[in-house]
Amino acid sequence: MLSLPDHLRPSAERLFGDRLELAERFVDLLAEQGPERGLIGPREVERLWERHLINCALLADAIPAGARFVADVGSGAGLPGVVLAIARPDLRIVLIETMQRRTTWLEEVDDHLGLDLEVVRARAEELHGRRSFEVVTARAVAALDKLARWTLPLVADDGVLLAMKGSSAAEEVEKARPVLRRLGGEDPTVTRYGVGEVEVPTTVVQVRRRAMATRKGDPRG
Repeated sequence: MLSLPDHLRPSAERLFGDRLELAERFVDLLAEQGPERGLIGPREVERLWERHLINCALLADAIPAGARFVADVGSGAGLPGVVLAIARPDLRIVLIETMQRRTTWLEEVDDHLGLDLEVVRARAEELHGRRSFEVVTARAVAALDKLARWTLPLVADDGVLLAMKGSSAAEEVEKARPVLRRLGGEDPTVTRYGVGEVEVPTTVVQVRRRAMATRKGDPRG
């Protein structure tokens, strides 16, 4: 069992509450099976709590109040989708992943933890026009301009894209502005969650999708 470091316990207890045991079980699954199944690198095992679980759980702070339907694009090992499902049982989460071995893993995790997830094996583009969500999340999937082409069409009117990014987030936003406008995205912001709480806060690019009535006739769109 990979123990929760003492300095992270206050954050873990805040983020996971009475579901912290589920988070611990997920960490153990990742530590035991992640490297051999190609889900995480061997060096990531010792950093699972800080670099992955807490990092992803902080994304819950960015989800708008009242939102319920969330899609996680490129779920991979379940980061952040599975973590959000543990931290926020009020959310209905769909995991979208292209690789069979990863969707198999996600289904096994769902069975083991009882999270009531929906796992969809597909490219995000294949779902354009078929599915929409109040919130779409992505972590380490692609540069923001490319990611926006895949994900913004899945965001419902007045919904939001939450893209977990690194230190280049602001530069990615500037480069992606023309694509975001064309796809109905507006008000891109970069917000850091967990400042003063964890050593490395979670950086999130948030992009709201304009309502269809607003997009029609909009010279920017």
